Amino acid sequence: MAVDFVLEDLMGKLGEFGRYQAFQFFLQVLSALTAGLHMLSLVTVQAVPEHRCFIDGVDNSSFSYVPWNSSEILAAIPLKDNGELDSCHMYDSNNNTVSCDSYVYDRTYYETSRAIDWNFVCERRWMGSVVQTVFMLGVFTGAVTLGGLADKVGRKTVFCWSALLQLIIGVAVAFIPEYFSFMVARFLLGIFGSAGAYICGFVLTMELVGPSKRTACGIAFQAVFAAGIMLVAGWGALIKDRQLLQVVYGLHGVLFLAHWWLLDESPRWLWMQGRAGEAVDIVAKGLKMNGSGIPVDKEYYVQKSKAQQAAEEKSSAGLSDLFKTPNLRMKTLNVCLCWFANSLVYYGLSLSAGKLYGNPFLILFILGLVEFPSYFTIVMVLDRLGRRPITSTLMIGGGTCCIIAAYIAQGTTTSTSIVMVGKLLIAGSFAVIYNYSAELFPTVVRNSAMGLGSMCARLSGALTPLITLLDSFDPKIPAVLFGVIALISGVWVMFLPETMNKPMPESIEDGENFGKGDTWFSQCAGRKPNRDSIYQDDPEQMVPLKTIEKK
Repeated sequence: MAVDFVLEDLMGKLGEFGRYQAFQFFLQVLSALTAGLHMLSLVTVQAVPEHRCFIDGVDNSSFSYVPWNSSEILAAIPLKDNGELDSCHMYDSNNNTVSCDSYVYDRTYYETSRAIDWNFVCERRWMGSVVQTVFMLGVFTGAVTLGGLADKVGRKTVFCWSALLQLIIGVAVAFIPEYFSFMVARFLLGIFGSAGAYICGFVLTMELVGPSKRTACGIAFQAVFAAGIMLVAGWGALIKDRQLLQVVYGLHGVLFLAHWWLLDESPRWLWMQGRAGEAVDIVAKGLKMNGSGIPVDKEYYVQKSKAQQAAEEKSSAGLSDLFKTPNLRMKTLNVCLCWFANSLVYYGLSLSAGKLYGNPFLILFILGLVEFPSYFTIVMVLDRLGRRPITSTLMIGGGTCCIIAAYIAQGTTTSTSIVMVGKLLIAGSFAVIYNYSAELFPTVVRNSAMGLGSMCARLSGALTPLITLLDSFDPKIPAVLFGVIALISGVWVMFLPETMNKPMPESIEDGENFGKGDTWFSQCAGRKPNRDSIYQDDPEQMVPLKTIEKK
């Protein structure tokens, strides 16, 4: 199947980005705000403040006002090699070092948290880590299941139901008093809060706006995600009660209630499902809002769609179709590793930064803010330099920073600078891979492909805390491992085809033929891509139908 010029003519009437696309984009990008918020909410809701053993006869509660450097405390608690109080041990009556029975927490920044309530410290510290891992596994599950479901039942349907469920679960999880039930709720929140609506919202945007606006809109999703992280810090600084704080986080789902009536389904998805009439109605609605005055002959497009449906063998595409043909299979595996490596290095560089002292809310806010310069730069250069070279270069640079940071003493200015540069680079490549993936895969499985990529990223996010345990053998092992994986993926990305200013593939056949013979190496050698690719003669996506008919 060649480019569906009838569909492209229909979508071309909307233009690149008018008032209608801007309104729909605003509705869709809100999913990124809540995704970032829920992803990092445990940083405040389950915060682990500075702590030490509870000393009988000295302390009177878990929030003791006795100065930690007082003579009574120093006499009862041993010091670590760096001169700080041991967080998990104290002296018994025989002056032997023993583990704490209960704890005192520093209340400078946190009044309550799940970690304080359930003592997720010392021997029980792993229980807090498991909760975050379970959440990431929920995102992992949602990415693959809801992505495929959205390709079958529609982007809007999955988006709206995910939004409603994240509102309900996001509020309810604040009142769960038991650990295992809390983990189940966090798992479900991962599925619907940071996977379902976010992935569907991103795909809806990529399928609605014109090629020249995909970059800015795609990067905007990443910037709004970072804004969600900053929102976590802002609310955490204002609200000290962890239960009320979680309720406020959950209530952000109210932003989506009107989406049931205001958000439109993807015309591209409707067209590929044989629902051309509905697709034309949405385009006509968009034209009216844009004020273009371009007429749309609904009967003409419906008849054209029926003719295409009759001429083509009807098949249902799914996740398995990404692996059935050789070219599409290699692209799928390449992109999966790219998602995996980006997520791994992002968290790996953060862990390499060492302990940061100061206001934790301010630090979290800056960690979100520091990503914006990278996104701004990407918007400026992505449509000039291309997806492939930028993704590869940024990943290789980020991986290199990760390896270098492993061999520099933590806490030094040089180490911190390298880590921050690495984070800027990997944040940029992480943003580009969203756009790149959406443009590489055909419409019939695009949501499934995005979900699979996101699943790989969340899998690496869940594995990162386990990989860091390897530092018990050598502190350098985790960071070097992260960096090597990024370097391997960055080089392999050079074998992906470039998608800049290319039409988005529609069918499985399109996806298989797209970019054959187009690699970074063939481009440097001056070789032309394989002409079996149906797209090489048609570089623009929005092609007027009349122009095609004259050929």
